[in-house]
Amino acid sequence: MIKRLLKLFHKRSKAGVVQTPVTSAGVAAAHPVSAAPPRDDRSKGKSHKTPVQHSGRNDGGTNKAAKFRQPRPARSKKQPDKWDIKQFEVDPKEGENRFHDFDLPDKIMHAIADLGFKYCTPIQAQTLSHTMAGADAIGQAQTGTGKTAAFLITIIKNLLAQNEDKQRHGCPRSLIIAPTRELVMQIAEDGKHLAKYCPLNVCAVFGGMDYEKQQRAMEQHPVDILVATPGRLIDFQRRRIVDLQRVRMMVIDEADRMLDMGFIPDVRRIVNSTPPREKRQTLMFSATMTPEVKRLASQWCKKPIYVKIESEDMTASTVEQIVYLATAEEKYAILYNIITHRKLKKVLVFTNRKDETRTLCQRLLRNNVNCDMLSGDVAQKKRLTILNKFKDGRIEVLVATDVAGRGIHVDGISHVFNYVLPYEAEDYVHRIGRTGRAGHTGVAISFADEEAAFYLPAIEKLIDHKLECIYPDDALVRPAPRGAMPKNVGGKSDKKYHGQRRPSTGRRPSSRGHYRARPAGSAVKNKKAV
Repeated sequence: MIKRLLKLFHKRSKAGVVQTPVTSAGVAAAHPVSAAPPRDDRSKGKSHKTPVQHSGRNDGGTNKAAKFRQPRPARSKKQPDKWDIKQFEVDPKEGENRFHDFDLPDKIMHAIADLGFKYCTPIQAQTLSHTMAGADAIGQAQTGTGKTAAFLITIIKNLLAQNEDKQRHGCPRSLIIAPTRELVMQIAEDGKHLAKYCPLNVCAVFGGMDYEKQQRAMEQHPVDILVATPGRLIDFQRRRIVDLQRVRMMVIDEADRMLDMGFIPDVRRIVNSTPPREKRQTLMFSATMTPEVKRLASQWCKKPIYVKIESEDMTASTVEQIVYLATAEEKYAILYNIITHRKLKKVLVFTNRKDETRTLCQRLLRNNVNCDMLSGDVAQKKRLTILNKFKDGRIEVLVATDVAGRGIHVDGISHVFNYVLPYEAEDYVHRIGRTGRAGHTGVAISFADEEAAFYLPAIEKLIDHKLECIYPDDALVRPAPRGAMPKNVGGKSDKKYHGQRRPSTGRRPSSRGHYRARPAGSAVKNKKAV
């Protein structure tokens, strides 16, 4: 009986009709189907698709397959409104220079309007008219006076005026050299803001991270403005990723810091790989103008103009400088009480050494102060994360060394603390330049303890200004609470001593359980002793 049913089913399947079950109305429905492929074809891996037949029934809507096959209507792109210089009106002011007075292209003026710039700073007013005419310049101005915008506006205007010939990849038309990674990234970011409406490509090259990413940026697109640190730039030159033979404008920023960090041999090699000084425009900027910097400027520039913004004007007018006469033990109490009592939200604290930075950051974290640190011990990616948090206000106090803090260009820093006065007087000028930027006011507080007091005469001689030293009030020297040990400082968790007290110098924690200090007066018994 079973064999007969199988034969009957096989015959009906060949005929293309399959008997369906009886419906609730008692009527059997038959639907034609395609015959199953033979076994030979299946073994060969050939696929047989059943043609889809759509019924004419309307199941309460349109056919879904036909609906998705219909092309969608093209969306009309909204064209941005054309910007006019009349939308950026700045009233003339006596003793002030407007950007309107320099006959800048509308593309640059549009970006300047977006940034909210109205009047030029002194360094901008004294250099733009000369540099945009093609003259070399040497500018002495403190960080935060607008010198970055001064040379960026010059570069962008001159690049737009040049004939746009065919560019080769890896051959920038302008070069900006800066000593630190943070400063390079800040200059590149400012350049992108100012060139937002211009057909120019700004590229940053710096060491410590993103080697392949920077290489692709140089190889895949023509570069108009290249901002670089000396080390990574020389590395790219060795691998023939960068060719500087087409550089027509070169800027050396913070030349004094280049000299202090030992970058001058590298910078000299880079300058020699560019066209001769007669065929390029060279701009040099420095916070201090030492004889060594002047000698380098005479070698690299041709008949430059010299612009100097007096340091006493920069510090006395925008930055209130306070020096507290305190002992080494009182410094932390004064720092903690000022931050907490005045509820400061954006503070920068400088030290000289990495160990001082870490120790101070740990003490502040013990006292529940929202802070972090920047030093050479912090990895580059972690350093960028910390710096962005400080810019966004998620970190209120940032403790940094001079090298790491060199490229900190953050708006709104209200107070700068010299927890330890710098060894070099020039570093004092750079430190206090982090506050009181672009015409805003700021406060610079320094501590003159038993050792740091000897650095004050050199600082006063450099800035040509007498620093008033005062004694702190009793409320400021009130000791800060001890607090608890922080779990994470500078992105590095201290797992070794997590959950237990850190042992004193020369002592190690026990491998079994928590560390247990030996009772005072006890001695280790020698088993071999008689």
